[in-house]
This record gives sequence, C-alpha cells and structure tokens, in this order.
Amino acid sequence: ARPPAARGRGGARAAAAGTVGEGASGECRVLPSTRAAGLRVGEPAGARSPCRWRELSSLKKFDEIKKANQAAAKKLVEDQLSSSSEDDDEDAEVKQGKILDKTFNIYTSQTDGDASELERTRQYMNDAFQSGAMTCLICIASVKRNQAVWSCCGCFCIFHLVCIQKWAKDSLFLVSSPLTDDDFGKKDYPWPCPKCRFEYKRSETPSRYYCYCGKVENPTVDPWLVPHSCGQICEREFKPSCGHKCLLLCHPGPCPPCPKMVTTSCHCKKAKPVPRRCSAKEWSCRLLCGRTLLCGQHACENPCHAGDCQPCPRVSKQRCICGRQTAERLCASPQWQCDQVCGKCLPCGNHTCEKVCHAGPCGDCPRSGKRSCPCGKTKFTLPCTEDVPTCGDSCDKVLECGIHKCSQRCHRGPCEICRQEVEKQCRCGKHTKRMPCHKPYLCETKCTKIRDCQKHQCRRKCCSGNCPPCDQVCGRTLGCRNHKCPSGCHRGSCNPCPETVDVKCNCGKTVIKVPCGRERTIKPPKCKQLCSRPPTCHHSTQEKHYCHFGQCPPCRQPCQKTLTCGHLCPVSCHDQALVKQTGLHQSAGPWEQPFEPAFIQTALPCPPCEVPIPVECLGQHEVSPLPCHSANPYSCKRFCGRLLDCQNHTCMKECHHVTRLNSNADGKKAGPECSQCEEECTKPRPAGCPHRCVLPCHPGDCPSCLQMLKIKCHCKLSVLYIECLKLTCADLKEKELLISCRNQCPKELPCGHRCKEICHSGSCPLNCSQKVKLRCLCKRLKKEVQCSKIQEGQVSLECDALCKEMKRKAYEIKEAEAKAALEEEKRRQQAELEAFENRLKGRRKNKRRKDEVEVEQSSWQKYKNFIMLPMFGVAVVMV
Repeated sequence: ARPPAARGRGGARAAAAGTVGEGASGECRVLPSTRAAGLRVGEPAGARSPCRWRELSSLKKFDEIKKANQAAAKKLVEDQLSSSSEDDDEDAEVKQGKILDKTFNIYTSQTDGDASELERTRQYMNDAFQSGAMTCLICIASVKRNQAVWSCCGCFCIFHLVCIQKWAKDSLFLVSSPLTDDDFGKKDYPWPCPKCRFEYKRSETPSRYYCYCGKVENPTVDPWLVPHSCGQICEREFKPSCGHKCLLLCHPGPCPPCPKMVTTSCHCKKAKPVPRRCSAKEWSCRLLCGRTLLCGQHACENPCHAGDCQPCPRVSKQRCICGRQTAERLCASPQWQCDQVCGKCLPCGNHTCEKVCHAGPCGDCPRSGKRSCPCGKTKFTLPCTEDVPTCGDSCDKVLECGIHKCSQRCHRGPCEICRQEVEKQCRCGKHTKRMPCHKPYLCETKCTKIRDCQKHQCRRKCCSGNCPPCDQVCGRTLGCRNHKCPSGCHRGSCNPCPETVDVKCNCGKTVIKVPCGRERTIKPPKCKQLCSRPPTCHHSTQEKHYCHFGQCPPCRQPCQKTLTCGHLCPVSCHDQALVKQTGLHQSAGPWEQPFEPAFIQTALPCPPCEVPIPVECLGQHEVSPLPCHSANPYSCKRFCGRLLDCQNHTCMKECHHVTRLNSNADGKKAGPECSQCEEECTKPRPAGCPHRCVLPCHPGDCPSCLQMLKIKCHCKLSVLYIECLKLTCADLKEKELLISCRNQCPKELPCGHRCKEICHSGSCPLNCSQKVKLRCLCKRLKKEVQCSKIQEGQVSLECDALCKEMKRKAYEIKEAEAKAALEEEKRRQQAELEAFENRLKGRRKNKRRKDEVEVEQSSWQKYKNFIMLPMFGVAVVMV
C-alpha cells in the first residue's frame, strides 16, 4: 500500500477526507468509524494502523524537505547579498594554473619554456575546467567530471558515452532501414560524428569509457588532474606523423606541434643542415632555386621553396600543333591548337582531312573499305566517292519504346516514334488502358504510402511504390528550444543545433561561445575587468573588484567618518549593513509555520571610538591605553600604597583619588582620603626581648623595655626574675652570671658521677676527680684510683698466680661434670633401645615361605637405624 501523498491529487484528497478503504488494488482504506481510533478494517482494537504510520512518515519527510528548501533559499539570498566569491575564484584559478603547468611541464622543458604552440590545447583544457563550457551536443547538457565521455578524433568534441552510443545506433538504423532483407548486413555502413560529420565504422562504435590518450579504462576522478585524464604521458603520434610522440600529460583536444630538435636541410639542399623543431623542419634558405623548369629552357627564379617549381612565367613565340600559326604564349604551355581545319588531302585523293589542327598523319579516308546500309543488314564495297544505297529490306531497329521494331524499309536518318496501340498498365499497377505505345500512361490515383520519414504520405499520382524521400522540412524544435530543424523530414532524432550563442559578462567585455540552448543554464564567464558601477556608500570610489551580476559586494573600505571626539571611524563601511528583521509577522496560531527572519540593508551608526588614549589611574599607579569613548580616570584595583603618617604602613584601600594639600608634597605621601593606621607597633625588638612595644604604631625608635623576664637558670632547676633591659644590654659573660643560680650542677658525667662545678651553661667538664675501686678479672684483688684515669685507660689491675690456679681448678671441675652427664645420657638411650627391640620382636609374623632362603644379617645392619636416630637426636639437642 502506498502512502496517500504518493498517489497524486486523488490520493491527497482521499487522505484529507479520511475515506480510504481496502480496495481491489490492495490499498488501505480508513473508514470514518475507525478514523478517530486510527484502526484499519479487520484490525483489532489497540493495533496501530500502517496507513496512519505511513501518512505520518510522509508528513515528516515533507517537513524535512520543506526545511531543506527554506535553508537553501536562505543561503541563496545570503550569497546574493554577501560579498562576491572572488577569493574562491582566485583559489580555483591558482589550482587550475598548477594543473596546466604540470601537464605542460615536459613539453616546455623541450622548448626552453616556449608555450606559444600550446594555445589551442590550452583552450581545450580551460574549457574542460570551466563549468558548463564542455557541453554534449546530443543532449545539450554539461559534461561533468564523473561522467563517462567519448572524444571525436576529428573535431575533438566531447560527448556523453551513452549519448554517442545511442547516436551511432540510430544513425546505423536510419542508413540501413531502406535496404531489403537480402541486402541488410552485407555492407558496413558508417555513422558520422554529430559535429564534424567525420565517419566511423560500425566496429568503431565506442563501448567503454577511456581517458583521452586511450591507455586507461574508467580513469579515476582526481581533482589535481584534467577532467577525464589518466595523468600519464599522452604518447599519441603527432599529425602529420614524424616518428615522435606527444609529451604532454593525457589531455583533451589536438596534440601540439612536435617540439623535438632535428637536423634538416632546406628545400633546395643548397644550405648546410641546421637544427630546427621537428614541427618546422621544412625551411627555406631564401636563395634562388635554380632548378630547370619543364620548358627546358629557363631556370626557376623563385627563392628556395617546397614541392615542384611553378610553371615558367616567361612569354615566347610558339607554333601550334599543325605549325600553321605562331603566337606569343606562356613558356609553360608550349602545346596548343589553332582553330583551322587540317584540310590536307587524304590518301584516297578525293577527300580532305576534316580534323582541327592535329599532329601526325591524317589517317585513311573514313569512306574507304566495306560499308553497311542504314539498317546494317547488307554490306557494300564501293569507292569512297559513292554513297551506300538502301537495301530495300525492313529496318527492324528497336524503337525508343524498347519493345517494338521499325516496320519501314531501310532508310536513312532516325526511325519514327512507335505508333502501335497496346494495352498499357499505369505506373502504380492499378489501372490499364489501350493507347499508343510511345505515350506514357499515368492514372490519377494518389499514393497513400508513408514516406521514409514515417510521418507524411507520398500523395504522388500513380506512384510506382518506390516513393521518393520526403520533400517537406522537418520543422521540429531542436534540443536548444530556440530553433527548428532545417533538414528534410526524417526519422529519428534531429542533428544538434549548429548555432552558437554568445554568453557575456555583465559589462559585455568578456564573451564565451556556447552551443545554442546552453545560454540559459551556463554560468556567465569570469570577467577580469573591474566593476565600473558607482559606489552606493559615502565613499567617492568603491573598492576594486571584478565585473559581476547582481548587487556589488558590501564596501570593505574604512569608514573614515569624523566622530564627535575628532577621530576618524576605523571600522569597515557600514552604510549598507545586513540587519535581521524579527517580529514583523505574527502567527495566527500554533498551526502556522514560523517565518524566516528577513534581512534588509540599512545604514548603521558609527560604533564608539576605539582609539587608545593614555589615561592615568586615580591613584597614579599606572597609565593604560583606554578606548576614546571611555577615556576617564579609573581605578586600577590595586592597593593605594601611599605611606601613612606612622611611616611604617601603607594605605590598603583600593586605588582612589588623593587630594594634595601641598603642591610640593611628595606624590607617595598619604592624603586625607587614605585610611588611618590602627595597627600595633611592629618594629623589631632588641635581641632577646620578647615583649611588644607599649605604644601604637609610631614613627621613630621604640622606648626601652622595663618589664621583668621570668627565666630558668642553666641547670633548669631554679626560676630567676631579671629585668629585660639588663638582659638584653649585657654581654656574654654578664649574661652567664645573670642566668646562673650559684648551686652545684646537677648533671651526670659520662662516668656516672655528678658534676662538681656550680650552675653553668654548655657541657660539663670530663675530668672526674672521684675516687673509685679497681678489681682484677677474677674479682679477688682490688685498688682505689681516680675515675678520670680509669676512663683514660692509664691504670689496670692484673690477676696474680693464685688467681690463675683457682681459675684452672674451676675449669677442671666443670669438664668432669659435663663428661658424667654425657655417660648418663648414653646409658639412658641404651635402655630405651633394648626396650624397643623387645616390643618389636613380639610383633613379628611367622608366615614366610618354606623355600625362601634366610640371610642372616650382621649386628650393625640390624641395629644401625636404632643407633643412628638417637645420636642424631642428641646432636640436635646439643646444638
């Protein structure tokens, strides 16, 4: 089922009325009873109607297309009112120039940059780049880059491949259609090019799309190549053929002349051979030719030339062929005849030669020998002086009718017309009548056959059936829609319109010729002349731009109007600015589509002056360039920074105006508008004084500190109260005495004794004078010495002989105890081993085979496991 929008007007009306049904054609019909519910006939309730869905889809597509059209129209309006696309055109021209230079590079390298011979090829290539310049003369449509084309080798005109195939097919059909079935296919009839009528064989009908040089089939579209080009070297043979091949890249149009250099002689071969272009290898040395002319008497006096020499231009007296007359004639034509009859006597002696001025003998008398009678039946041998008589027999020569014979007797002169009555059939074969044989019989019946044009009847009286070609003018409107076909009435499509039309730019100085009919669709040529229209703004001259159609682009020159401040307006001209108009149309309801905003050209006022003016801030911190329209004193948002009366702090207010009470006052001094200092005195105190100044922030030095300091002594055990002034003014020795509590130092020395000095700062002295007891290593001997000497290792106490003896005895007793413990451990392990063997013997089983030979094991093999395990255990325990 098709949506209502796709069924034409009737479908649209049916969709609007809601009376679509399920007809014989299978279309969906929405009945009035189900239209509100959106259901189709036979569809359960709650199911969505496909027709309704298709209708909504069609409306959605309609809205999308409508929006797209509105956007396209808006873009078109903006393009017409906006600036011209000269920059884009210049970019396209630069790109086109690069492609042409790349195509001509190899050729110009052979000619040392001379491209004068490439103008014709360049014109074809420019037409290939220009939109609409390449037109298919068959369909009168532009040839695009991505379309398959065919190029004629005679006129190099380009056609669509499909169009030329249809043209060739129609031409062959029209040529071969008058043939009979027996003759059809026996002759290879050609088909012509639509433009130059160059004929091609049937086998040369194009079937595939090739590039210009014919190397690549279906060449890819490359924006950096000439359209329909493969980008390879052309390599087509030059015409006329010289043995070389074209050096350009694959290109449209004819190949340029051969640029190769060859050594060649002049036409007369007198001058020395010189190197010349192969295309201009024929040259003249301009010396006299000197070759002997055909007259055999004179030499050619023309300068060195090609081909044969011209006939001799000199005049001389020459005799005619018979030699009777002499006349001055061109030396180049010595053979000529006079007007006199020869008149010489023939060999018979009775007659004279009747030939006009001839060379050689006159020949025998024409009346000599055997001669026939007028009817040719009887031959006579008579002298040349006698005439041949008639034989008296009937003439019997075939008359002009070609059927009957002459019934008169042998006679001289022509036979009479055939007067025999016969029943003749007319030429068309429809009627018969008795009448003289020499009279033709044509009936009045008009032929009703259709002529070969397949449009008009023959209407010729008594037509034989081979109707002549239609003699009426075709008169059909050609594809150009401007002219009618001037050819005779014919079958098939008419030939392309041969006329060309001039398409001019706006000023008319640039003209291109296009096929008739293309002037309505082709873009006007790009004119390089400057636009001569007067400016529409306040400027005396408009900005230079090329010739164009429509309105001139908006003026982009500086406005330069004088502003109220005295400066000139620097922005672009705004006398014709595009302004969007909104709110002009109020919709009648939500169903109405919103209108696109309209753009109008109107003059806008000059914007505020933006010329930078140096302006100092209120607090005189900086000078900034501000736009002229807002060049007023401003706050730089920094802190004021002016020195307050306390001479210690600065004003922390934001940049503000300051009134100078004295014109000679320093500009960095605070004024009455600055803030008052409310801070405490923050000047640095003397070293060691932890108190603040009792005065508020003030200039000058702070007063002396009279407060008491609570401080611990050197040993940190006592708290002392000292005046801050005394402590901060004392030197190192005085500070040492002031902070000391005059008690013994409670610190311990490294040896463990208490320091003997009074409370002091720093570390305690290391020379301890305390008496201590010194013992030997065995602790048996002892001695009192000074502690500092022991620390320094100056005094030591060695063991005597008695001490050594007592030490030896103690070692022996210890060894004996260890040996006894080891023996006791061995006995215990032996007892455990015996007990284990006894338990193991009770568990043995006597189920051995009788034929098994018992091998008696040694004692070591039996008990090695039991011995080794306990030993390892003892070793682990000892470790």
